[in-house]
Amino acid sequence: MTTTFLPGLVLTDHWFDVPLNHARPDGPTLAVYGREVVAPQKQKADLPWLLFLQGGPGFGAPRPLSASGWLKRAMQEFRIFLLDQRGTGRSTPVNRQSLAALGSPWQQADYLKHFRADSIVQDAEWIRRRLVGEDAQWSVLGQSYGGFCAVHYLSAAPESLREVFITGGLPPLTAHTDEIYRATYRRVLEQNAHYYRRYPGDAESVRRVVDALTEQEVLLPSGDLLTPRRLQQLGLAFGASDGREQVHYLFEQAFVRGARGQELNYAFLAGIEAAQSFNTNPIFAILHESIYCQQNASDWSAQRIRDEYPAFAIGTDGPVYFTGEMIYPWMFEEYGELQPLQEAAELLAADAEWSILYDVEKLARNPVPSAAAVYYDDMYVERSFSEETARAIPNLRMWITNEYEHNALRADGEVVLDRLIRMVRGDL
Repeated sequence: MTTTFLPGLVLTDHWFDVPLNHARPDGPTLAVYGREVVAPQKQKADLPWLLFLQGGPGFGAPRPLSASGWLKRAMQEFRIFLLDQRGTGRSTPVNRQSLAALGSPWQQADYLKHFRADSIVQDAEWIRRRLVGEDAQWSVLGQSYGGFCAVHYLSAAPESLREVFITGGLPPLTAHTDEIYRATYRRVLEQNAHYYRRYPGDAESVRRVVDALTEQEVLLPSGDLLTPRRLQQLGLAFGASDGREQVHYLFEQAFVRGARGQELNYAFLAGIEAAQSFNTNPIFAILHESIYCQQNASDWSAQRIRDEYPAFAIGTDGPVYFTGEMIYPWMFEEYGELQPLQEAAELLAADAEWSILYDVEKLARNPVPSAAAVYYDDMYVERSFSEETARAIPNLRMWITNEYEHNALRADGEVVLDRLIRMVRGDL
């Protein structure tokens, strides 16, 4: 174990070898990493543990830089465990390189089926028993997809949980994937309208860029081809309170005068690539639709449902509309790091044998004190489904707010976490 001291933080590395398939504990294993965080003055104290489950899927836990935000509030009473969910961060990685070592697309797809919420929670249980104690409980904070994992935890092993806090991550328990994407597409349309109301001049700027991409091939710094439909994916940012600004400031510097006249600015192209994490975090692309699948195939749901919303077509009159948190089969042709995973992605999209993630009957008897922040206009997790889930889980209090958007834990984490703690403890 390595311990590092930063101002206001004590950070300790932890590594665990866990089974790839927890149903076969004697089979292949992988490494899972977590970082312990505690306040310096409480380093030796006997504190309850708080497990943090990151959003995604496919992203490592945050890397602490200072004793601020939600960590500042959590460190008042917790020892925090920042889990790099399997396949992410310093845990055994999932990417083009590591998957190539597995062999055929069928072998890759079979391997990837062990990277959903159920396996993540089984890892957490493996770690809890060794880190906290066989019969000891810990608390859980789940952000976005981390909230999906937390609800699965309530469904699978509530006896291990002291309390649960969820921010923007109450999942639909039984809704079909198509229903989910219909709802989220409607939210994305609303966010596009909001964007162009705030920045009406961007309608012309975005159209100019799309025209430039249509007239000639434009390569990103990585060598990937920038297509209009890939440009549209910048709308993924719209679900955050500062996302519209991120996109607007990109388009402010879209063009530069070069030797042949106006051309797309290298800084703009580099900014697009930096904003799109599919190449560096392939789990987000290859498993995203599967997080909603329960004994059904996704069959590229987002692509099929998109056809019901013609506003997203490039050739329409009016502003070019951006898409949101949707994954499309063409991405495995246009993103260089995803291209070798295309066949595995097709197999996973066609797979109808995904496990049931939520035991609705068990959740209906939930004994664990829980609280969830639900954002009124959430673009990623449809509010109506979250409300339905909250009604199905006793001992779960819901805070619905339009003061924040999906990134509230990052934007104002100290306040958000404090409110959820007080709700669970009965102070609100």
